[in-house]
Amino acid sequence: MGSSPEKPGTALVVGGGISGLLSARELAAAGHEVTVVEAGTAWGGCVGSHTVAGLTLDSGAESFATRSDAVSRLCAELGLGGRIVPPRPGGAWVQLPGGPREPPRTGVLGIPANPWDPEVRRTLGVLGSLRASLDRLLPASVGAGQGVTSVSALVRARMGSRVLERLVSPVVGGVHSADPGLLDVDMVAPGLRAGLRKHGSLAAAVSAQRRRAGAPAAAAQVRAGQPGHSDRPLQPAKPAKAGSAVAGLEGGMHTVVDALVADLMRRGVTLLAGTAATNVSRTPDGWRVDAAGTTFTTALLVMAVDGPAAVGLLEQAVPQIAGKKPASGPDVKLVTLVLDKPDLDRRPRGTGILVAPQTPGVEAKALTHATGKWDWLAAAAGPGRHVVRLSYGRVDGASAKPGAGPETDDELYAAALRDASTLLNVPLAEEDVRGWDVVRWRGSLPFAAVGHRARAAEIRQACTAAGGLAVVGGWVAGNGLAAVVADTREQIGQLAAA
Repeated sequence: MGSSPEKPGTALVVGGGISGLLSARELAAAGHEVTVVEAGTAWGGCVGSHTVAGLTLDSGAESFATRSDAVSRLCAELGLGGRIVPPRPGGAWVQLPGGPREPPRTGVLGIPANPWDPEVRRTLGVLGSLRASLDRLLPASVGAGQGVTSVSALVRARMGSRVLERLVSPVVGGVHSADPGLLDVDMVAPGLRAGLRKHGSLAAAVSAQRRRAGAPAAAAQVRAGQPGHSDRPLQPAKPAKAGSAVAGLEGGMHTVVDALVADLMRRGVTLLAGTAATNVSRTPDGWRVDAAGTTFTTALLVMAVDGPAAVGLLEQAVPQIAGKKPASGPDVKLVTLVLDKPDLDRRPRGTGILVAPQTPGVEAKALTHATGKWDWLAAAAGPGRHVVRLSYGRVDGASAKPGAGPETDDELYAAALRDASTLLNVPLAEEDVRGWDVVRWRGSLPFAAVGHRARAAEIRQACTAAGGLAVVGGWVAGNGLAAVVADTREQIGQLAAA
């Protein structure tokens, strides 16, 4: 690579997050000479790590969805298959204005598979469950059309406003940091509307999607059969608490980044951190990229950065995408507290709690009780010591503007201590804190707004047509490791074949 003329089989990846590292691995496996340039100093993007009170913890993604086997297959290929673990039973709760509630045992985005499950009925009330039950009587065409539909529009039409406000909004806000009225349901719950058309009701579609999610989780659990882990497969037929359709890695999800980097080094991939790309242009035989004072020429180019950055770099070389920068995702602030508090041994809110936007007195949108969720972390922390992580930053309302909230590290720490006390129903004081940290992810969650999917598809189509170019990442694949891994492999497979 470098400033020499491009050679057949050379490839350059711009961006060193999961999609960029995986792109490099796929291209190297296909025989290409690969270089990865990353503007920052760390690899992995939103799958990062930090050390708090002597514990190495995930600073970003800490689990992956098991609706497909994309992540578990990658982990197995990297020698991590035996470290895949399910979360502890118990699931997450939902904090409503009226107090904490258990969410549906079998739900997707908080949408219940059975409106008459006891925990659903307690949350919705009899009238709310009756309204939600009308879903099974409505024609499948309601909400299942081909046009773009928001999560709010689909849920309100099929099951009513109580399901939306009391179940869906807290889950969507906690997971996607956004109002469900702003999100494209096909981006955040792929296949759900197709299931509605197939099975005739939203509840049946949710049930079918949950059943499919159980199979990969079971396979992952079997592969994890070793001392300290159950070798009994998960039972998808048995109702599971909300949040159980995920898995993690013993040691943290950040260990997959270490394994990917080591794999790339064994394959001879050149990894250049602190090397920000500043300009991209077309050459007769490929692409030229300027980065940190060096000119790279390459036959194949992969843009594995966020949407606004990708379009900004490519719009001169690919004029069809000029002026089509997608919106950035919301900024998210994660506050991690390491506490000496034996009162939390009883896991008062299971693996954590999601907060309904209208809940008074709580500024966090979600809390994860990490030592209550992962056995390996509880063992590493030791008796009476607990790790909780609270997230802040949400886009609310039709204006799509960030909501107000704590901003400075000190403000976030104080808010986290107050909110954790309220949400866990256990008084916490500064003397209980053994360490804390704030991690900020700027535009970290690709904003899956209504219409974004079509715009992203247009951008990708134009880039693919340019030849020798692929764009990957969460902004085109959708939120979550499972979506990113599957999409990246598909796109790089097509690029390498072409």
